[in-house]
Amino acid sequence: MNFLLGAIDPIAFSLGPIDVRWYGVIIASGIVLAFIVAQTEMVKRGFHPEFLTDLLIWAIPLAILGARSYYVLFKWEYYVANPAQIFQVWEGGLAIHGALIVSFIVAYVFTKKRKESFLKVADIAAPSILIGQTIGRWGNFINQEAHGGPVSRGFLENIFLPDWIIEQMEIDGIYFHPTFLYESVWNFTGVMFLILLRRFNLLRGEMFLFYIIWYSIGRFFIEGMRTDSLYLIGDLRTAQVVSLLSVAIATIIFVYRRVTIKKAIHYKDA
Repeated sequence: MNFLLGAIDPIAFSLGPIDVRWYGVIIASGIVLAFIVAQTEMVKRGFHPEFLTDLLIWAIPLAILGARSYYVLFKWEYYVANPAQIFQVWEGGLAIHGALIVSFIVAYVFTKKRKESFLKVADIAAPSILIGQTIGRWGNFINQEAHGGPVSRGFLENIFLPDWIIEQMEIDGIYFHPTFLYESVWNFTGVMFLILLRRFNLLRGEMFLFYIIWYSIGRFFIEGMRTDSLYLIGDLRTAQVVSLLSVAIATIIFVYRRVTIKKAIHYKDA
């Protein structure tokens, strides 16, 4: 990678005829770090050391499939005309909402089969999910995608970005908002927030709800800046609609449970 001579080469290294891209390396790194953090907490909370590994064996490939399927679905007119590109995941085109939806479904089914509490697992995993998302956005940076609208170089310099980020945000002579960075910082702040919340006596499931609310608020505003959004109908951005619905539903569930649950199970309970 040469940070001084313009755009970063998206290929990290080659193994014979196989090119290994930074996008995949970064996504994999985010998964590994998220796993380490979640695994530490889960073992501390009494789960079998192989529980999370067994879950991820199913969740990771299905999440990738969900992320790609979601993206292709909302760009169907393009992919129906270019079907060979549906499988070119290395070029980008993974929608995080698709990955999250599938992951939550897989986790729910898996925990039911193992006779464990889905909400307990989701609470423990919530900070780690944000860790993965924090790191994963840098894959978009390498691919020069998921950026915002045009800005001046002076704007990027005024928010104290290093030259290697500024140069990567130049595409065809135009500089763009580093929305990948905005979301990465927002997500990392959310990690710190959720870890802090562990000190409080939250009800089981509330860490997970706070994760949904935090991520969705940030995504709603940042999505409005992006130039590559998926659209639901007309100018209605899919990610913004999903984010608004997520905040509303999570907030309603939070309030409802606080009002109606009499004998509450808390986050720290076995």
